Amino acid sequence: MTRRAGPLPRLLAFLLLLACLAAPAAAQAPLPRIVSQDGRHMLTVDGRPFLMLGAQVNNSSNYPVMLPMVWPTIRALHANTVEVPIAWEQVEPVEGRFDFSFLDELVRQARRNDVRLVLLWFATWKNTGPSYAPEWVKADTRRFARMIRRDGRTHYVLSPHGRETLAADRRAFVRLMEHIREIDPQHTIIMVQPQNEVGSYGSPRDFSPEAQRLFEGPVPAELARALGRGGGTWSQVFGPRADQAFNAWHTARYIDDIAAAGQAVKDLPMYCNASLSDPFTEEGAENTASGGPNWNVIAIWKAAAPHVDFVAPDIYNRSHPAYIRYLDLYARPDNPLMVPETGNAAEYARFLWAALGRGAIGFAPFGMDATGYSNYPLGAERLDAETMEAFAGPYRLLAPIASDWARIAFEHPTWGVAKGPDGADQSMVMGRWQVTAQFGLWQFGERDWTWIETRPHPTVDRPVGGAVLAQLGPDEFLLAGTALRLRFALAAPAEGENVQWLSVEEGTFDNGRWTMRRRWNGDQTDYGLNLTEPVLLRVRLGSYR
Repeated sequence: MTRRAGPLPRLLAFLLLLACLAAPAAAQAPLPRIVSQDGRHMLTVDGRPFLMLGAQVNNSSNYPVMLPMVWPTIRALHANTVEVPIAWEQVEPVEGRFDFSFLDELVRQARRNDVRLVLLWFATWKNTGPSYAPEWVKADTRRFARMIRRDGRTHYVLSPHGRETLAADRRAFVRLMEHIREIDPQHTIIMVQPQNEVGSYGSPRDFSPEAQRLFEGPVPAELARALGRGGGTWSQVFGPRADQAFNAWHTARYIDDIAAAGQAVKDLPMYCNASLSDPFTEEGAENTASGGPNWNVIAIWKAAAPHVDFVAPDIYNRSHPAYIRYLDLYARPDNPLMVPETGNAAEYARFLWAALGRGAIGFAPFGMDATGYSNYPLGAERLDAETMEAFAGPYRLLAPIASDWARIAFEHPTWGVAKGPDGADQSMVMGRWQVTAQFGLWQFGERDWTWIETRPHPTVDRPVGGAVLAQLGPDEFLLAGTALRLRFALAAPAEGENVQWLSVEEGTFDNGRWTMRRRWNGDQTDYGLNLTEPVLLRVRLGSYR
C-alpha cells in the first residue's frame, strides 16, 4: 500500500512541517512513510527523507547474548539501519503466552547505538519453511496444515490455505505490533517484513482437496481486472504459469491479512522479500520459491496484497548482468526498490551504486556481525578488513548525507553503474550530456598511450567500481562513486561545440546545504573525474565554440 503524495512543493513543505513538529518531542514523531510521485519513491523517517544504509544480522543473532557481537560490526560499517529477525517461536513459545524481552533489549541497544531497526517476522514462512514457527505449531499437522504435493504426499511447507495457521500467525503478529506501539513511540523501528522468502520449493502449489477445488474454479475477478485479462480458471488464464500464479495469489492474500491487522495497530511500512528465479526467463520460475514475490508475479502480488508497501529482491547472484536485471525488474513506478538482502562478499558492494541510480530507498548486505557464521558461497568466506571496507567506504561517505541523497534522488533523475565482468565502458545520456564510466584506469593518462610504459591498474581484473549520479539541472550533476573514471561529453554536439568544466567541487552536505572542501582542476580533471576512493562531487559543465 504505497502512500502517494501531492505536488512536490506541497510535499516538501509538509515534510518540513512534520520535522519541525517532531523536534520538541520524540514521542510525537510522525510515522515512517513511503512516499511515491511520478514513478519515484522515498522513505521518510521522523518526517525527513531517509536513505537506509542497512545491514542484516545472521539469523541466529536474535538473542540478547549475541547483540554485543553485532554492534561493533554495525559501527565499523557506518550503517544507519539494522535488519533483525523476530521469531514467532521466540515470542510465543507456548500458545497464548508472549515474551518480548528480546525485542525490548534490541530496541534499547539500537537507540544507544543510534541506529534504526527493520524487524523481520519469521513465522509461517522463513526461506519457505516453518522452522521459526513454535513447536506447538510444527507438531500439530492436523490443525496447522501442510501443503500436499501432486503425488499426495505431505510437503514441508505450511499451506497458505490453512485458516488455523493464518489465525494463529495473525494473533501473534498483532501482539507484536501492539508491543511495538507501546515501547517505541520514537519509531526506532521503521519497517517490518512480515514473513521471509515465502513460497515453496519442490512443489509449485498446494494440491490438497480444498486447494484443488479453488484451482479448478475461476480466477478472482479483482485479479483478472487488475491484470487486464478475461475470466476463466487458473489454467485457462495463466497457462503453464497457472500453479505459480495460484500459489502467489493465495500466499500474498495470506500475508496481506497479517499485514493489514498489524498496520491497524501501528501503521508502519511493510514489505515482502523474494527468493529469485532466473531473471531472463520464466522457465523454471514455478520451481523457485513458487508463490513468493518473484519478479514474474509482482503484478499478482500488487493486486493481492495492497497492505504490502513493496516487494523486494534478495540478490545473491554474483553475475553482473543478472544483478542489474533484478534491480531493473523491481524498480517499478508502482514498487519502490530496496535490496533487503545481498551477499556480503566484497564484489557485491559495487552494486550499491547501481541500486541507488535506480532510486533505491535502501540496501543491506546479509550476515553483518561477528558471530562467526558465513553463508559462503552466497557471501564472503569471512568478514575480513578488505570485505568490510568494500561496504564501509561507500556507507562512510553516504551516512552523513543520507537524508540529502534521499531527497535529491526523489526530486531528480539518477543513474547508477557497477563494473561489469569485462570492465567495458558503460554510458548513459542524461539531458544533453552523455556520461561514460570507465574502469581499471590510472588517475593520469589515457588508455591508448603507447609512448610510455604503463603497468595494468590493480583493479583491472577485479569486480570493483561504480558510481551514482543525480542530474540537479541541465548542466549540473551530483555524483559519488569509487574505483572508476567518469567522462562527460555532449550527446549531440553542434558543429565546433566543445565541452568544458565550469566547476568540479569536492564536498558534502551540512544540514542540507552544500559545503565545498576543495575544487578539482588541472591534473584532477584533465583525464576525466577519477574516483579512487569514495568521494562526493558537485559538477557544473558548459560548452563553447
